[in-house]
Amino acid sequence: MSNNDEPLFDSGESGQSVNSLDPALSERIRSLVNKQPYAVLCVQGSGQPYGALVAFAFSGDLRQAVFATPVTTRKFRLLTTCDRVALVIDNRSNRTEDVMQIEAITATGRSQWLERNGEFERWAELLLAKHPYLKSFIRAESCALFSVDIVRFFHVARFQEVNQWIPTAHL
Repeated sequence: MSNNDEPLFDSGESGQSVNSLDPALSERIRSLVNKQPYAVLCVQGSGQPYGALVAFAFSGDLRQAVFATPVTTRKFRLLTTCDRVALVIDNRSNRTEDVMQIEAITATGRSQWLERNGEFERWAELLLAKHPYLKSFIRAESCALFSVDIVRFFHVARFQEVNQWIPTAHL
């Protein structure tokens, strides 16, 4: 997948960097994805946006994520129709006393339904390592796993500092 699939920041916008070279940024992103159990999955269908809460896990290099959903849901139907997704992860429940300490990331990319052969088991194990209480759900035939190839992260701190980070194989 090409990074050209999504627009870059307009470098003229104040408080936003086109791509942060700050090595601490990738560690802040890693900390959020490791500490937070849930994300809002953003999908679309028929020109309408849709958000859903999902339990997720990321690969060690932050280039891929995985989540599960029942096959009988709107979420599943929309994901099989349009593969462009975003995962929004934040720490707001941990920082209610100081709103300026809230951090959030939006990870954008393309999703892929993982059939029960091939990569399914590897991704199921990654998700179960973070969410062991989901074992019976993930093992059920009515459950589908989706992986997401991450194109980029947008990191927001103090409500106005926005940085973009593109994961690479060199972490």
